Amino acid sequence: MDWGNSDFIIAIIAISTAGWVLTSWIRAKHGYSLEGEWGGTVSKQDPEADRKIALLTSENEKLHDMLGRLQERISVVERIVTDQPTRLSKEIDALL
Repeated sequence: MDWGNSDFIIAIIAISTAGWVLTSWIRAKHGYSLEGEWGGTVSKQDPEADRKIALLTSENEKLHDMLGRLQERISVVERIVTDQPTRLSKEIDALL
């Protein structure tokens, strides 16, 4: 094989380019970020996914607040149930 032949150099360049294209295609197919022109990364922009994340975040905050209120109410109910009946009756009579 003649290493100085231009066909060998062209073959090396073609193989390298084909490998780069294949690697980029596989990364894009599986959702990984791609390399930009100057070494930076280019990520896939999906406005629908950003909107879903915002909606789920707000729903999570609402559910977290609701859970806190329910825990407070349960603690009050537990206190009422576990208190002595005579003490509870005295407090109710004192309110009347």
